[in-house]
Amino acid sequence: MSSVVTGEAVVLELRPAGFAARGLGTLIDFGAQLLVVFGLVLLLADTLDGAFDPALTGALVLILVVLVFLVLPVTIETVTRGKSLGRLVMGLRIVRDDGGAIRFRHAFLRGMVGVLEIYLLLGSLAFVVSLFNERSKRLGDLLAGTYSMRERVVVKPRAAVGMPPRLQQWASTADIGRLPDPLARRVSQFLAQAPRLTPSARSVLAAELASETSFLVSPPPPQGTHPEEFLHAVIAARRTREFRAMSGQRSRINATAERLHRLPFGQDGGN
Repeated sequence: MSSVVTGEAVVLELRPAGFAARGLGTLIDFGAQLLVVFGLVLLLADTLDGAFDPALTGALVLILVVLVFLVLPVTIETVTRGKSLGRLVMGLRIVRDDGGAIRFRHAFLRGMVGVLEIYLLLGSLAFVVSLFNERSKRLGDLLAGTYSMRERVVVKPRAAVGMPPRLQQWASTADIGRLPDPLARRVSQFLAQAPRLTPSARSVLAAELASETSFLVSPPPPQGTHPEEFLHAVIAARRTREFRAMSGQRSRINATAERLHRLPFGQDGGN
């Protein structure tokens, strides 16, 4: 697994695809391309019906092969930002090394090199090259700066942020209503990813987020409260209050619906 850490301390988990998944996806693409070439050749033969000489017919067949095995894959990969039929089936996508969407130049480089390493050498070069890098890159990926990422991954449920016991009394009376949603999301994401950060980065980011949050929370926490402990208390208190507000709203809606259900059909409360 590879990770990209954004400027807001959000760790993006990017899981490279293994060679087996990539190989199966390539076989699916190759089979579909063979079917297209076969169908087009039959259509061409039926249309020409001997009207052209063999040399011209061979040139047309070569053009069809280039269109199907190079132009079409590059076009599809560019338009879909790294997808193909085989990758769609296997849940894969081609992305840049930084996790961003690929562009035409990436798809073109991969397509050009793929003609050699996949079609002409029957995938042997791609297999050998993929053995010597952790992301199972083939030669085209190394030159284009891309790799195959797994999109279908099991997302583990995020553990709920607990309230620090010594801040429970403070949090019960603290005013956190001014905390905006974007900042609350950043704090929650930091707390979820904190165990995977280096101690220095974790300390710096906790201090920065605590400083930004403290201006929107009153009264301030007790003296000597650790920044990360303060963030835990704020998020836990905010979650508890939002849950109570939503529960109260749901109760009022249910009560109103029950009263309306008891009214005679076609009448309102004033009759």
